[in-house]
Amino acid sequence: MWLMKRFLGGALAISLIATTLVACTPEKNSTEEKQKKAVETTDSKSYLKLADANYSYEFAKSLEQFKTNEKLGYRTAGSTAELQTGKKIANEMKKIGLTDVSKDEITVDSWTFKKADLKFTDAKGKTHLAVLGGYQTNFDTKGPKTFDVVYANRGTAADLENLDVKGKLVLIDINQREDWWINYPTYQAHLKGAAAVIAVQSKGYAEVDGNALNAQDICGPDDAPAFSMSQNDAELLKAALKKQHNKLQVDFDAKSTVKKDQKTYNYYGKIEGKDPDSYVILSGHYDSYFDGFQDDNASIGLLMGIAKGLVDSGYKPQKTIIFNALAAEEWGVSNTRYDWSTGAYNQIFRVHPEWVGKAIANLNFELPAYEHTKTNEIRAVYEYKDFLTKFAKTVPTVKGVYKKGISVVAPLRTWSDDFSFSLAGVPALRNDFQDSEFMHTHYHSQFDNEKTNNIKALQFNMNLYGLLAMQYDQTAVSPLNFTTRLEEMKKTLKQDVLKDSNVSSDTLISTIDEAISTAKQANKKVNEINSAYAKALQAGEDKKAAKLYKESRDVNSKLLHTFKLAQDQFVRLTWEDEPIFPHEHAQNNIENLSAAIKALEKGKAQKALDDYLFAVDNNWYAYDFDKETYQYFTDYVMNQPADRLMWGAGRVMGHEDLYDVISALQEKSKKPKANLDAETKELQKALENEVSLLKKTVKEENNDVQQLNAELEKIK
Repeated sequence: MWLMKRFLGGALAISLIATTLVACTPEKNSTEEKQKKAVETTDSKSYLKLADANYSYEFAKSLEQFKTNEKLGYRTAGSTAELQTGKKIANEMKKIGLTDVSKDEITVDSWTFKKADLKFTDAKGKTHLAVLGGYQTNFDTKGPKTFDVVYANRGTAADLENLDVKGKLVLIDINQREDWWINYPTYQAHLKGAAAVIAVQSKGYAEVDGNALNAQDICGPDDAPAFSMSQNDAELLKAALKKQHNKLQVDFDAKSTVKKDQKTYNYYGKIEGKDPDSYVILSGHYDSYFDGFQDDNASIGLLMGIAKGLVDSGYKPQKTIIFNALAAEEWGVSNTRYDWSTGAYNQIFRVHPEWVGKAIANLNFELPAYEHTKTNEIRAVYEYKDFLTKFAKTVPTVKGVYKKGISVVAPLRTWSDDFSFSLAGVPALRNDFQDSEFMHTHYHSQFDNEKTNNIKALQFNMNLYGLLAMQYDQTAVSPLNFTTRLEEMKKTLKQDVLKDSNVSSDTLISTIDEAISTAKQANKKVNEINSAYAKALQAGEDKKAAKLYKESRDVNSKLLHTFKLAQDQFVRLTWEDEPIFPHEHAQNNIENLSAAIKALEKGKAQKALDDYLFAVDNNWYAYDFDKETYQYFTDYVMNQPADRLMWGAGRVMGHEDLYDVISALQEKSKKPKANLDAETKELQKALENEVSLLKKTVKEENNDVQQLNAELEKIK
């Protein structure tokens, strides 16, 4: 225990303040009591005493006053409501004592959602008003306008085939978790001339209540409009449609406006450190759907609460701590798959690229005032998993929440702003929320309001991340451990797939093993530097600490340079936006194509469809949508300019177009003993392509790991 505490250093003393450790409590003895006193700091105790979750809650609640839709809220990219919110945050930063409060202008596609009110006569002859949610598209009725409505089941090509939808509102059911995103059925209806789609969440999101609406990023063009309707309103509308044989007139009063290339602003303030050119960045986004209390008012509240707690405690940081409120996270660029995290991407890639190489960490916050699970999770880049796992054992508990302690998971996912920071070269983490029940129930609905606030969860996160910011501040060099990424890379190599493809991974594995050995030596040096620095700080030996810090600048720069290299070389994305290693793209496709071919050779077309082909790239969408729709959303990933793809640019490794094969197999699967030779031949061609890609990728990865190893050699 002592070695761990000594390595983690000064700020982690906080864990020992008259509270229960999440980690196992060690035996009591006089030596340990002395050790406890040695690592306790006035800074940490003062912060914990003054960090006030009630302040954070009240500030988060105050952000709800700004809205574009008087009935539902919405504070979206580039809207007046977002601009007003940013000004309020900047004023609060000054009020609580942050310095150099700055406004960074960024360019986004803006969205203002004013209203979407739909009136209809229900099956009982009563007039009913349904208030709808919106998506980021252009649609303005210029006052109430009469439309025909038709129900189109799930909005697939087959559902729309025999329906006349031209100029009409098309009502559909959707499950965006298990089926497809809103852009596919919306664009499918758009191609047939529909005025707009009205989507009802069947499952997946907004499950909290029958009156719940849902909002997501559209991932599509602004001229294919979509709106959200609650299940309760849809039930009445469907009953009326059924009575009228799927023909019903409604009055629709809607205004949703997208404008290209507009201005909005990111804001930040500082607690200036002894080193003005080394940063710890804390961030959260201030745009939202509906009231957005958890997502992301509470994160702005947490951000400001940590800042206020540190300022009020009189904490004097070694590094400069930056508190960054980000615009346009939910959406900010029209007609791209990667239309979220726009504010963060602009901030770190375009406005402040000079932060890269100077910032040792980004602590990003999302939905922090809710106990999503009994275990509090920190999601981080691979390189910080080891450091954070040790840190987590020292965080004081808050009675009543997170009884199972803290776990650290990796890698980052694409759903939040930390991913953009990490790709730029700033090692990042966030409080995790992604797999919780809340995401199925309240998330992106009007039920994400202040009633969801759990003040104890908010206080726990305020303690945790305030102390973590202090701990990063009190490290001499970025505590990156590249061993974790390399070991995970090795695990993801599937030897059976590689062997069957006649792709040798022996050289790559050998190269990875060598790099792991070097990474361990580099990490040992990092730990030694940080341990010596922390010990000097704890002992009040300021001159010694300053000397150690100055001497370690070169090592710190090399660590951050190597981290950026790892992000560039080894972070790729699936067609469903999941981070993978480069070889996993072709490896996954080979596995599924090979299995599909074997199924066809046995005459099992349906098995090939059900079990394998849907998992090759984005071919899941070939099952239910026209080729034009499928092709549109393939091309805008593969062929759009990088400035529109932002953080997704160049991350997808390729695409196998199986649309025609899948269509043919869908027809032949209905016929006994159909000849499947043509489809088998096409899949064999696709398999050959993927085998070639895998060989090329493995060779490139070997070179990239060698380069990473060379950089690690410079550190060790």
